[in-house]
Amino acid sequence: MSTDRDTSGKRDDTPLTRSDIDRLLRQGGGTEKLDGRGLNFKGINLAYFDLVGAILARADLSGANLSGARLVGTILNKANLTQAILSGADLTQADLSEANLSEANLCGANLSLSTLHEADLSRADLRGSDLSGADLGVVSLFGATLSGAILSEANLSRARLGRANFFGAILSGANLTDADLSEADLSGALLSGLMVSEQVQEQ
Repeated sequence: MSTDRDTSGKRDDTPLTRSDIDRLLRQGGGTEKLDGRGLNFKGINLAYFDLVGAILARADLSGANLSGARLVGTILNKANLTQAILSGADLTQADLSEANLSEANLCGANLSLSTLHEADLSRADLRGSDLSGADLGVVSLFGATLSGAILSEANLSRARLGRANFFGAILSGANLTDADLSEADLSGALLSGLMVSEQVQEQ
């Protein structure tokens, strides 16, 4: 029963533009008051844009360009970020729980202390990203590339990590309890202080 979906003055099936976002920000008085829940931002170019604290839950950001964007503390739970470009973006403490990030480009992104519980990151590119202290419980990283990524103290319990590439990644202190590491590449990864289940140790 939401009444705030038509704040753009456009039909829900029409993707919003960067100028629409600028106008919404002027009307709302700041990014922390930007409510874009469920709106269509498909393919939008928001490179280096400031969206700190914005509410973008369930928004469609598939194919969007968010490279270098500031998304600190932004609410993106259940958002569609399929094939989105988030390289170099700052997603510190962002809520990405149950978000779809399959095939997204997150190279060099800062996802430290972010919540990615039950998110889909299958085949995503996370090379050199910072996921330290992030909640990746029950996440799918099937076929994802995490070479050189920092996952120290991250929660990866019950995560699906099949065929993921962790070459040279830092996993010190990470929680891998009941994680599925079938065919995962952990060569050259730093694995000190891991929390693992007996099943993982046997693999």
